[in-house]
Amino acid sequence: MKKIAILLLTVIVLWSCTEDGPSGPNVDDFDREAILVNWADNIIIPSFTAFSGAADQLHSDASAFAEAPTLQNLETLRNSWQSAYLALQHVSMFEMGKAMELRFRDNMNIYPADTNEIEDNIMEGNYNLELPSLNNSQGFPALDYMLNGLGESNTEILSFYTTNQNSDGYLTYLTDLTSRIQFLSSTVLTDWTSGYRDEFVSNSGNGANSSLDMMVNDYIYYYEKHLRAGKIGIPAGVFSGSPLSTHVEAYYSESLSKSLFNEALDASQNFFNGTHFESGASGESLKSYLDFLNTMKEGADLATLINNQFDAAREEAESLNDNFAEQVESNNNLMLSTYDQLQMNVVYMKVDMLQALNINVDYVDADGD
Repeated sequence: MKKIAILLLTVIVLWSCTEDGPSGPNVDDFDREAILVNWADNIIIPSFTAFSGAADQLHSDASAFAEAPTLQNLETLRNSWQSAYLALQHVSMFEMGKAMELRFRDNMNIYPADTNEIEDNIMEGNYNLELPSLNNSQGFPALDYMLNGLGESNTEILSFYTTNQNSDGYLTYLTDLTSRIQFLSSTVLTDWTSGYRDEFVSNSGNGANSSLDMMVNDYIYYYEKHLRAGKIGIPAGVFSGSPLSTHVEAYYSESLSKSLFNEALDASQNFFNGTHFESGASGESLKSYLDFLNTMKEGADLATLINNQFDAAREEAESLNDNFAEQVESNNNLMLSTYDQLQMNVVYMKVDMLQALNINVDYVDADGD
């Protein structure tokens, strides 16, 4: 009887340990390389290819305008600037490899533009756009000022390129800006297609220096600092205590800021879901990784919560003015409500998702949120 009792007790203990211990797949059992392949081949490289093409068109139209600064050529240039700016929203989150080395995002899209520095550069003519100190006088925000902010009307703006005593300086600076964008975009694309793609995919381990860990951190950093804070929170005054209407993206265009936000939000959600660039198809992704792990939060599926929150932010933003500067000045509460919806996904992704994937945060959060 004593031996039987001991045996029964052993069975009960083993059964209890099995029930109470870790259940479900292990984080290391998922094919991490499959995610990297999908990201590289179906999202990142196609996105950079499209952006590089848009940058080529932008520089071509700027050169045509420099040759003949007419109203028609100005409108053509504005359209290509807008198309390239929208395309930029699909690559801004990918600060890896050559993009990180070149400080791609800082060169492309620091706003508000320093208009005094722009004017000084044009007047002096001896600027070097490779200097980090000139990040806020180049890129798309600088072009916004050059194309939309030099005057109150098209006639006034054109005069800077035609009758101004330094019209050649304005034309040269304009084409230098677009040439710089073209160079950076082609350099990053070439890096991805000439070797970095294979390096990125092969680095599929589970560690701080692995491609997946670094990309996920960069993705969340972009979402938190550039999408949530840069496009919404800072103009809405979340961090300053009062609204800053001049800090909206594409401030001088007066009608593009909402479109840029929506494009960036869509790109961020598509990346989470592994959706192919400009296609409804999808592959392995952060969503499928969380689904594989059966990740739950308070009884709800975490991947579903994240997607629902993306949708909630998009729905909240539908009521916003196309011009965020006007929105901030007329009814900033709507901007703050949109920010709150975006903030929920910071928690879901930065805390819950990273914990599930066993990834540590590799950047410092200093904005008090």
